[in-house]
Amino acid sequence: MEKDFQKWHSEKTSIHHDKKRPFFHIREIWFCSLGANVGFEQDGSGDRYLRPVLILRKFNNEVLWVLPFTKHDKKGKYYFSVTISGGMAPSAVILSQIRLIDAKRLQYKLGDMSEKDFLEVKKRLQALLK
Repeated sequence: MEKDFQKWHSEKTSIHHDKKRPFFHIREIWFCSLGANVGFEQDGSGDRYLRPVLILRKFNNEVLWVLPFTKHDKKGKYYFSVTISGGMAPSAVILSQIRLIDAKRLQYKLGDMSEKDFLEVKKRLQALLK
């Protein structure tokens, strides 16, 4: 499938100039405009290039670390399977694809990850980084 980088560039320009940053917290799950990316980096989909992400770390009101989700229930050291309340299908956080983003990319909140699952995500990410 061919990626439309020009269309994403237009959307990204709009996000940069027109979007206000929403209020957000760690452990929240948001649909985020991740874009059309290179190679095996996780892309967003649809007109707004959206993908669900977990807010892992808030550095300030502008910048945060996120982990994207995959809708496939994958196993292994690079994934953590979860079920999120609020209508999101069972899926997995992709630990290997941690990203620093601007909060302008956040579009709307889907729900919250449980404290227990969030602590497990952090534990597995720390193990992966060792």
